[in-house]
Amino acid sequence: MKKLFLLPLFLLITIQCFSSYILIPMDDTQKNHLKAYGIAYWALKGELEIQWLTNYRGGSFLIPNSKPVTTECTIRGISYEIISDAQSNGILAEIANPEVNQDAIKLEKAPKIAVYSPKIKQPWDDAVTLVLKYAEIPYDVVYDEEIIGDKLKDYDWLHLHHEDFTGQYGRFWASFHQTAWYQNEVKDNEERAKKLGFEKVSQLKLAVAKKINDYVFIGGFLFAMCSATDSYDIALACEGIDICESMFDHDPADAAMNKKIDYTKGYAFEKYQLSTNPYEYEFSTIDATTPRRQYGMNKDNDVFTLFEFSAKWDPVPTMLCQNHTQTIKGFYGQTTAFTKTYIKKNILILGEAKAYNEARYIHGDHGKGTWTFYGGHDPEDYEHRVEDPPTDLSLHPNSPGYRLILNNILFPAAKKKKQKT
Repeated sequence: MKKLFLLPLFLLITIQCFSSYILIPMDDTQKNHLKAYGIAYWALKGELEIQWLTNYRGGSFLIPNSKPVTTECTIRGISYEIISDAQSNGILAEIANPEVNQDAIKLEKAPKIAVYSPKIKQPWDDAVTLVLKYAEIPYDVVYDEEIIGDKLKDYDWLHLHHEDFTGQYGRFWASFHQTAWYQNEVKDNEERAKKLGFEKVSQLKLAVAKKINDYVFIGGFLFAMCSATDSYDIALACEGIDICESMFDHDPADAAMNKKIDYTKGYAFEKYQLSTNPYEYEFSTIDATTPRRQYGMNKDNDVFTLFEFSAKWDPVPTMLCQNHTQTIKGFYGQTTAFTKTYIKKNILILGEAKAYNEARYIHGDHGKGTWTFYGGHDPEDYEHRVEDPPTDLSLHPNSPGYRLILNNILFPAAKKKKQKT
């Protein structure tokens, strides 16, 4: 008789469990926005059903109720609400209303993540690896050997670390060429270039950039920050042109370099001019760092605004802009922001400081894949300098600037809907 009662009891518990949902709010009620992305990734790894409710309470997540999920949320300090099946249906019905600028996007699988970063320690932090570790999202580190060896095919999403794809070592020469870390970086890069069959570091970096270009073209997702953005674009556009002065590659640069740039090979930028002064801490006129200083921008007034897109008609930019605020604090980097004068007309601007003619956050397609460029170095360190300590994200669990990075992490997991505009 006991066995006859056990089965219905188990079924009752199961029905109760799955007749309710966990809502992870992403508005101002959330205690830890950054770790909330980690729980979404964790749920995907466990093959749980999860929906991203874009524009609903800051881009909330909806997951069928289960004890493991609530336990994990509690352990990680993430705010959540248990709602009934009827409440969940009511939310989804509200979102489905054509008059409401919201959408429910099913997330299908956890993307496999690679971060392009050198094996040697560098004297600065990297915002993406910081937030991935904090959110407890796993990733692999790859560098030149792996990319030249065609290992990118094993990954869905690639982040370009604070990197220089032009072979000019970040143009740090004027300030740091006598430091041990700079000399070690030059030695390490030159040895690796020879090992992989290249005469110059610039040739190796171009080959890496072209491999990444191929990866995106066949469907990869690329995300870059700071100097990796414009230096990557410049490397592609300047293929076959010597843009490195002798302190970088032991022979003079091509004096006519600015007349030979093929802007069609790059993703985002056009009509810019390269810096011909090797003592200048700039690659080109793309970066808005120098112009913005003339406007008197400082920590108190430096902000940029996210665009609000149509959630049902433009799901991709909507996902990339999910946040609990439309106004984000600005922050410097080697490449702080992109002067809009030099952005190609077909590129989608996601965030800008319109009054200063600069875009901070841009996006586009390349072949079957997509790319996103985000200017600046560390969203919670206004002027992160060489040898500064890394940011402690436990002090910034609700960072809007870091949320933009994590939007890009989950974006490849979404079931694709064709963009309509």
